[in-house]
Amino acid sequence: MRKVDPARYRAKRRSIMDAAAPLFATHGLDGTSTAAIRRAAGVSSGALFHYFPSKRAVFVALLTDEEGDKAERVAAASSHDDPWKALLELVEHLAALAASPVAAGLVMEALRQTQRDPELAETLETDSGAELEVLTHLVARATEEGRTEPVLSPEATADWIQTLIGALFLRAATEHDFDATAHIRDLRSLLSRLLGHTEG
Repeated sequence: MRKVDPARYRAKRRSIMDAAAPLFATHGLDGTSTAAIRRAAGVSSGALFHYFPSKRAVFVALLTDEEGDKAERVAAASSHDDPWKALLELVEHLAALAASPVAAGLVMEALRQTQRDPELAETLETDSGAELEVLTHLVARATEEGRTEPVLSPEATADWIQTLIGALFLRAATEHDFDATAHIRDLRSLLSRLLGHTEG
C-alpha cells in the first residue's frame, strides 16, 4: 500500500479549495456543481471525492481555513514569548482574508447558508470560539505583564476585537470600494490606543 505524503495531501486539498473559492463566491454553494469544481481544479471526479466527500465539505474547509496556516498561527500565538506582538500578528492574520477578492462573495454565501444549515452555523461558531479563546488569553497575558491597560476585561476586550475583525469582512462584502488593507492597518493602530499599549 502506497504511503500518503501528508504535505502533498494538504497541498492538493488546498489547490482544490483555491479553485472552488471563486465559484462559490460568484455562484453560491447551490449554484456550484462538483463538475465545475473538478474542471476548475483540473482533477478527475474520483480524485475530487478522494479529498472531499462533497462540495459542501470544500465550502466548509474554505470558511474555516482548514488547509491554511490559521490553526498553526493560532497555536503559535498562544505560546508566543511576547503576547502583545502575538496579539497584533494574529489579528492581522485573521483580518487579512478580508482583502481577498473572493472574501465578499464567500461571506455573503456563508451568511445565507448558516440561516438554513444549523450544522454549518455550529461549525463556524466553534471555529470562532477557538479564535476568541486565544485572543482572550493573549489580552490577559499582555495585561498581566503590564503591556496593556484595557478598560474592559480580557474576555470583553477579545470579544470586541473579534467583532471589529468581523466588521471588516461585512464591509468588504457590502462596499465595492472598501480598502481592506488600509483598514487592517488602521485596526492595528486603533488597538494600540484602545488597549493602552505600553512598550515592554
